[in-house]
Amino acid sequence: MLISRHTTMKLHHRSCVRLVNAVFYARHGVHEEERRLGGRYEVDAELFFDSTEATATDDLSKTIDYGQAYTIISEVMIAGEPAALIETLAARAAARLIEELALAEKVTVKVRKRALPLGGLCDYAEAEHVIERL
Repeated sequence: MLISRHTTMKLHHRSCVRLVNAVFYARHGVHEEERRLGGRYEVDAELFFDSTEATATDDLSKTIDYGQAYTIISEVMIAGEPAALIETLAARAAARLIEELALAEKVTVKVRKRALPLGGLCDYAEAEHVIERL
């Protein structure tokens, strides 16, 4: 069976805007001392969206504004309610991003914590949360 080269393809354009290693000093953690002293947290965010209009018009309003995304993440990490788990922080940030950035089709947020109270050597712990519009 031969397939014609002229078959019509339906395309969906998807781009991704990433914020990589955004650093925040915040007061989270399981132990009271962690919350009292605070610590360094690192956040990565991937925001997927249909880029067709943005690339055709070169218009900021047709894309994901990564400045707005950073502000949302910062509010979760610094001004938000303290959390015991980095999983909670990743989920909160992902939920806010998908709710507030209307163009976002899928959001992935990773939160890292480097200073770990483990009693041994470990570079970091990381939690990832993914939300996708259906």
